[in-house]
Amino acid sequence: MARTEWPPLPEDALEERFLAATGPGGQNVNKVATAVQLRLDVFALRLHPDVYARLKALAGSRWTKEGEILVTARAHRTQEANRAEARARLAELVGKAHIAPVKRRKTKPSKAAKAKRVDEKKGRSAVKAGRGKVRVE
Repeated sequence: MARTEWPPLPEDALEERFLAATGPGGQNVNKVATAVQLRLDVFALRLHPDVYARLKALAGSRWTKEGEILVTARAHRTQEANRAEARARLAELVGKAHIAPVKRRKTKPSKAAKAKRVDEKKGRSAVKAGRGKVRVE
């Protein structure tokens, strides 16, 4: 169940910084700060404790001591494209945290399934026993 669009994040919880990027772009890279560093104040989102815990686990090393998530985008040559990518990645991360994992239900094999398994094992055993050395009596 892949979802491509997530609800927008509140602007007051975001903080942007533009950095000098590396990679393609020629002289443009040296002159213009195109990379985007986006910080999200998680406490400003007022998340449910379960969602907060999942978000912290999903964020991993992007989670700071101050309770912020730090995302850096520098793949594109323009600020606008990098900015859009950083916001999309952050929104996807927060959106995924809202999806609760489905709990596994324990199941037992039926008696018929157990009996079938034992019969198949006996059959394989008989086949393998027949592969032994041939005795001449």
